[in-house]
Formats: sequence, structure tokens, C-alpha cells
Amino acid sequence: MPNAADAVWRHAGARPDAVALRAHGHTWTFAALREHATAQAGALHAEGVRPGDRVLLVAPTVPEFVVVSTAVHAVGAVLITLNTMATPAEVGYVLDDSGARLVIAWHACADAAGKAAAERGLPLLPLRPGAPVSEGEPIAAPVERRADDTALLLYTSGTTGRPKGVELTVANLAFTAEAFRRQLSLTPDDRFATGLPLFHIFGQAVCLNGTLTAGCSLSLLSPFEPNAMLRMVRDDRVTVMAGVPTMWNAMLHADGDFDAEDFAALRLAGSGGASLPAEVIREFQERFGCTILEGYGLTESTGAGSFNSPDRGPRTGSVGPALPGTAVEIRDPAGEVLPPGQVGEVYLAGPHLMKGYWNRPEATAADLPGGWLKTGDLGRLDEDGFLYIVDRLKDLVIRGGYNVYPREVEEVLYGHPDIVEAAVIGVPDPHYGEEVAAVVTLRPGATLTTEELRAWTKERLSAYKVPHLVRFVDALPKGSTGKILKRALDWDAIPG
Repeated sequence: MPNAADAVWRHAGARPDAVALRAHGHTWTFAALREHATAQAGALHAEGVRPGDRVLLVAPTVPEFVVVSTAVHAVGAVLITLNTMATPAEVGYVLDDSGARLVIAWHACADAAGKAAAERGLPLLPLRPGAPVSEGEPIAAPVERRADDTALLLYTSGTTGRPKGVELTVANLAFTAEAFRRQLSLTPDDRFATGLPLFHIFGQAVCLNGTLTAGCSLSLLSPFEPNAMLRMVRDDRVTVMAGVPTMWNAMLHADGDFDAEDFAALRLAGSGGASLPAEVIREFQERFGCTILEGYGLTESTGAGSFNSPDRGPRTGSVGPALPGTAVEIRDPAGEVLPPGQVGEVYLAGPHLMKGYWNRPEATAADLPGGWLKTGDLGRLDEDGFLYIVDRLKDLVIRGGYNVYPREVEEVLYGHPDIVEAAVIGVPDPHYGEEVAAVVTLRPGATLTTEELRAWTKERLSAYKVPHLVRFVDALPKGSTGKILKRALDWDAIPG
């Protein structure tokens, strides 16, 4: 089975001077990327890292991340990537659970990793600009790997308990990279761009591995800032870009002097990570002349599941049909398959599904019944097989016996001209069981009262779906990918 690092060696041999990475005005050719990766791989060998060993990498979206991740794959080790904002306790938990033998951390965010590594007597290698190394004999080529060898270990957010390590194999990574190369019609002439964190499944498995497989360039931005992202798209003549809903929304509200002419080269934008309001898609098309195509995937499915193919055309509100070679089903609580149009839990099947959870056979069996992934998301399929994500199963609000899907309410709120972001949650209520609550941010200078918001939504929603409780905030809490974190919203702590 090909090593995940093979693409770098292949393109460096065939097109050594082709640009592989762009970041902050600097470029890395495929030849330079391979040279640095072989040196890093040699340094890993000097530290005693061998096939199957776990190596933790803590780094932002910078070219040096790509160097180290390529080197770890090249020597046949298991790569673990972690949020750069992780605390010493969080890093320590991952080190203990995974049994990692080495930590590599970006110099500007190495304190937590360094403390956790020192407490366990583990070596820490600081990663600096240019990814210089001073020890080890560079390797000649990536080692051969088996299809079911674990290549990547990503830890879940732990919203339902202690974080679990998702084991993704060599075959999982290869499938997703090739699937999105085909879906996005990527060629060596494309110029891809993203501000997503590479330590997350979307940024790593889809964006990074997909572009390395295709041999096109990848422009990286860290940290994400809407005006900086728009400038990068314009200046690098980007043809394809990827992000999450809050990024598209932020770019829409950016103050810079940008228009569709600045993005004439941009042929495609892909969105994932969370549902994208239809109003944002429409406004982005109007301002920048580019259609955003939505897709769907989880860490446990290597970031792959469904995608709106450019060939078939997007359907508003849909995350597309199942990717070729995969399958999607909608099931009821008893596990029975539901017909088109009915809402139930989304199940996925295909070669992109994880090997399992690291050292957690019971959790693996619970989430992979019969070889299908039980996603925990609510959705429906139309007659043509297009998937519509209704909401997270755990986010469902049941008000007086009626099901309220927060995403439906949020779609309406995003249509209000003064609302920039919105999150709808359920708040315990002694009479209804749960009450519908909305937390929103307004555009600068706008004013909106609870009564005005409720009156506006009453014209567009059934009465039981209208937010009874409303709070206005300066900003909504977000995770590392820019996804709004509803679990971080403490209603009682939000000023009324």
C-alpha cells in the first residue's frame, strides 16, 4: 500500500520546481518539501522512532507542519495532531492514552506540550521556521505500509466523555485524498487555499492530502483573518478554496475593497464542518461570483461522506450525495432504514470509515454497528440521494412535545439583515420541558430588540419554533476550526 508521504516524493521527482506550499510571501517547492521531510525523517530515526510508534505534533497551519507530518508518515510512525491551544492537562491525557514516545511542537506554542512531555520524561523537539534539523541521516524513501496500518490518530473533542483517539489507516487517508482530488477536479495547475487548522481532519485529510495527491499548490493562512484570506485568494490567484461557515460569513462582512473581479480565477469553494446558511451562500455568490459547495464528513469517516459535485450542481441546503464508493442511509432509533424524505440518524459506510477508537473496543462496536458509522447527526435523503443535515441529534430541542431543529431556526435568523451570527439552543423550562433560545450577534451599529426579533421570526416560523428567549452578545464562542461551540453557551451566564 502506498505511504501517505509518497505523493511528495513522486511530485518532487517529476516536477521538482513546482510550488507545493505558499505562506506569508514564501514558497516551498516540492523538491524543498521533500528535502526537509527526508531530513526530519532522519531526525526521527535518530530519536529512535520506528514504524508503529506514536509521534505527537502540536503546530499551527504553517509549511513546517507539512514537513513534519510528511516525515512521520515516511518513517511509518503514527501521527497525532493536536490543537495548538491545548492545555498541559489535555496534552498529557493524549500522551498517556496514546503511549506517544516523542513530542514535536511549534516554537511559539510549545509551553503546554513541553510541560506535559517533561512530566512524563518524553523528548520534545521544538519546531522552528524553516524546519531546521541538525541530527540524523536523511532517509532515501518512505517505508512501505499495509492498507490497515494506523497512520493518523486524532482525538475527538470529548463532548460526551473523555476524548477518544480515532484510528485512521493508510487506506482511509488514501481514499479521502483521491476522492476529493476527483470531486474537486484538482490538477497540478490548481492553486488551493485554506485558513483551516491542519491539525483538524478537514484541513489535513481533505485539503492537505488532497492537494499533495493532485500535485497542486496549497496556500496556507494562520491565523485566519477574513481580510487576509481575501487578499491571499486575490494575490495567489487561487482557483479552489476551503473553509467552514463562520469563515465564509466573516469574509462576507469584511471591510476590504474586494469584488468579483479580484476572484476571477476562483472556480470553486468548498464548505464543511457545520451547516452553511443558504443566505450566506447566496450573498457570497453575489459579492464574489463564486458558488460554495457543501460537503459532509466526520473525523471517524476521515472527513469524507458526501459532497455537492460541481458536475451535478449544488442543491441549496444539501451537503450532496454520497461520495463515489461510499453509502449513506437514514435510520430510525431501532436501526431500521427510513424512506426518502423522512428524518432520522445518518449512517455512513465505505472505505473511509475509521479502523476504530484507540484501545476502546466497546466504543468502537457501539459506533460501528455492522460496519456502518452511527454519526449522531439527524438528516434526510431526497429522491435523488442528496443528503440534508437537519441537526445534531444531541442539539434537538423538544418543546412541549414538538421537535425543534435549531438549524432551521438559525437559517431564518441568518436571513435578518442585522444578524451576523446566530446559535439556537434549548433551555430547561418547567412547563414545556425545553424552551427555544437564540444567542445572536449584530452587525456594527445595528440595534434590534427581542420583541422585534420575535415578531420577524413569527412571520417565517411556526409559533412553537419561534425563540422565546433571546440574548445579544458581541461574539459567539468558536472552536479551532471556527465552528460555533453551542456547548460553551451557558445561558444563565449570558447577560440578559
